[in-house]
Amino acid sequence: MGRTVAILIARLIFAGVFAMAATFKFAGMANTAAYIAAVGFPVPLLLAWLAAIFEVALVLAFLSGAFFSEAALLAAAYVIFLAVSFHGPSHWQANQAEFGFFVDHFTFFAGLLYAAVHGPGEVLAVKQSLTRRTPGLNAQS
Repeated sequence: MGRTVAILIARLIFAGVFAMAATFKFAGMANTAAYIAAVGFPVPLLLAWLAAIFEVALVLAFLSGAFFSEAALLAAAYVIFLAVSFHGPSHWQANQAEFGFFVDHFTFFAGLLYAAVHGPGEVLAVKQSLTRRTPGLNAQS
């Protein structure tokens, strides 16, 4: 019972973080695009929209459990990309707090990797996956 509760809480936290990020993007798409442009990426408004849509897809995967491991791996890659692009070494000289933001992304990264390996749990999880075998279908090792 405790394992199930912990997994469900973790899934809610993952979904909540990405839901907040997407909400902020949708609420201030121009500001998000300006932030993206400030670090030198081209087509910032398009990238802002793609990021927000991607984050909504992650929320759906974390809440439903569908394609959970794949979503967790993609989210881990996304989080590291954000850490390096927006809080990496080139930002530390101007603001040492950026180093803290950079490091914080790695704890989230670790949690996402752990989630990717262990899956969404057995409760309240749609059993759709591209990487995990469906029970009963060629379950030989």
